[in-house]
Amino acid sequence: MPDFLPAECFGMEGIMNNKVLDCIALTIAIIGAVNWGLIGFFSFDLVAMIFGNMSWISRIVYALVGLSGLYLLTFYMYAGGSETRGAERSAG
Repeated sequence: MPDFLPAECFGMEGIMNNKVLDCIALTIAIIGAVNWGLIGFFSFDLVAMIFGNMSWISRIVYALVGLSGLYLLTFYMYAGGSETRGAERSAG
C-alpha cells in the first residue's frame, strides 16, 4: 500500500478500488489549488518553476489538474447522500 495515500483508499484485502482514483484526483486537485493560491497571492507559479514555463511536463501537470477537477465534479452527485443508498437502507 503506498504511504502517500490514506488507508481508506484501499479495500479490505488491500485491493485498489474506485476510492484510489478518488484519492488521487483529490490529491492532484489540491496540488493545483495550492499552485493557484501561490499564483494569486504571490505571483509565483510553482509548477512553472519546477518543470519550466509551459514545458511538456508542466502542460501534463496542468492537464491532470484540469481532468481531476472535472472528475471531482461528479462528487456533487454524492453530496448529501444518493438515492441508491436510501434504496439499500429501505430494502435491508
